[in-house]
Amino acid sequence: MRKFQISEKVMDVSRIGLGCMRITGLGGEKEVRELIGSAMESGINFFDHADIYAGGEAEEIFGNALTPGLREQMVIQTKCAIRPGVCYDFSRDYILQSVDGSLKRLKTDYIDILLLHRPDALMDPEEVAEAFEILEKSGKVRAFGVSNHNPMQIELLNSYCGGKICIDQMQFSVAHCPTIDAGLNVNIHNDAGCNRDGSLIEYSRLKKMTLQAWSPFQYGMFEGTFIGSPKFPELNAVLDRLAEKYQVTQNAVAIAWILRHPAGIQAIVGSTNKKRIQETAKADAVQMTREEWYELYLAAGKQLP
Repeated sequence: MRKFQISEKVMDVSRIGLGCMRITGLGGEKEVRELIGSAMESGINFFDHADIYAGGEAEEIFGNALTPGLREQMVIQTKCAIRPGVCYDFSRDYILQSVDGSLKRLKTDYIDILLLHRPDALMDPEEVAEAFEILEKSGKVRAFGVSNHNPMQIELLNSYCGGKICIDQMQFSVAHCPTIDAGLNVNIHNDAGCNRDGSLIEYSRLKKMTLQAWSPFQYGMFEGTFIGSPKFPELNAVLDRLAEKYQVTQNAVAIAWILRHPAGIQAIVGSTNKKRIQETAKADAVQMTREEWYELYLAAGKQLP
């Protein structure tokens, strides 16, 4: 699988990452260890966590599943700042406390990438900058980013953090891509033309910032997957045809659509099925044409102006 560089300290990162939100449902450390091994055999060396996943249990079972020498072969990303049922918290002390908890559960001395999970309306960027400085100097965190932030929120953080924000993770799929919709419907009075994220794709390319796509098979935040859904007959027909052409699965085609974009978006796949992960990893080898990319976009119910 092709690799890319996220920052000066985080290199050789797989274009597809494994999201670890659901790994607690596998049964135990043995099953998680097998899942990790299957992902790495497929070329995936990037593992995405958050302290909120299963209340920290996802990080803990992952850390327990690591074998000697394996940690150095992978890139671990985790997220913080959601206090369940309470608020979002970007305070200095909460960020530092969260990282210490993640390090303990993951059984590692460092986190490759730390993301701030969702925007905190009461954010003090000076406190965030201080926390990042402490974490970087102590060697606990190598790189920093955010999730679900717009460009101006990132600009505000970066103005205090010395440009440390190098990642933004957002929901993105062929059936859920409002940032693409708005970019195609410029100056048109329709819903698709509504700029909901501040031109995030263009911003990321200007700033050479990595975008990560979460829920790459979902068509809404909670609605479900478009793969095999009767709500998307045309999209599934095109996915089937391209899957046959490229000798991969529908899931791989859906990921290839994301990887085809020149912004260099990294796809985060949340499956816990070893075979599905292996099959989806083949997306990196699919050389999707421009015509096929637009065909999938239109088949998802989109329109070109």
